[in-house]
Amino acid sequence: MKTIALLGAGGKMGLRLTANLIGSSYDVRHVEISERGQAALRERGIAAVGLDAALEGAEAVVLALPDNRIGSVLEQIHQKFKPGTMVVMLDVAAAYAGLLPKRDDLTYFITHPCHPPIFSDEVEPLAQRDFFGGEHAKQHIVCCLTQGPEEHYAAGERIARTIYKPVMKSHRCNTEQMAILEPVLSETVLGTCLTILAEATDEAVRRGVPRDAARDFILGHMRVELAIVFQEKEGAVFSDGALKAIARAKPVIFQPDWKRVYEPDAIAESVRHITKTE
Repeated sequence: MKTIALLGAGGKMGLRLTANLIGSSYDVRHVEISERGQAALRERGIAAVGLDAALEGAEAVVLALPDNRIGSVLEQIHQKFKPGTMVVMLDVAAAYAGLLPKRDDLTYFITHPCHPPIFSDEVEPLAQRDFFGGEHAKQHIVCCLTQGPEEHYAAGERIARTIYKPVMKSHRCNTEQMAILEPVLSETVLGTCLTILAEATDEAVRRGVPRDAARDFILGHMRVELAIVFQEKEGAVFSDGALKAIARAKPVIFQPDWKRVYEPDAIAESVRHITKTE
């Protein structure tokens, strides 16, 4: 697959993808309806084209669009896709919610970045400050062939490796596993826990700890404790005192049934909220 129609090319995510597609082997048609997005493309020497022109002969359609717009947009335009077209989405929400058009002759491929890992070998300053990835820092990605012939997986993965480059490992998952990774693992669990860590730091400051001291202390301890719990450093363990503190605090801070967020009905409800249009 060499011809790509990139929808939302001038948006926040679209511009990241646009930058990585420049100079690639793909023929990219950039679709952007907003004046601001079109101006951003022009600043990069790219002219936006109309939807019909972009889709003419396109082998892949990449949707750099918000989750709550993908279903409605596809419903309006999917009849313009020729049989065998690959629809590439950057999140699983619309697919998991059953919002994709019922067309057996289309391929639905989903890919999402893991973002640069905390523990890495990056030494260049720009790479160390590339928190999102896709610019200077290497990252892993996840990919999913939700619908379509098996031979389309390799083509989708090549597109994914291009739009998220530089890429290290590419992990293959199914649709349900993608939904477990996001929203559940990355947002429901991790985002919530990190928000609590920020609130806990603010509380330490409110109780008299200098803000810089609290920030340096929590970020430094976060790194070493992540290395312990994810076994990044062989032989590293929590002290006996830390283990006692964790055992006493865990039932106070967390509900006993917190893992219920992984149940299918809980995931479906979370995805429903993500894809709501109002």
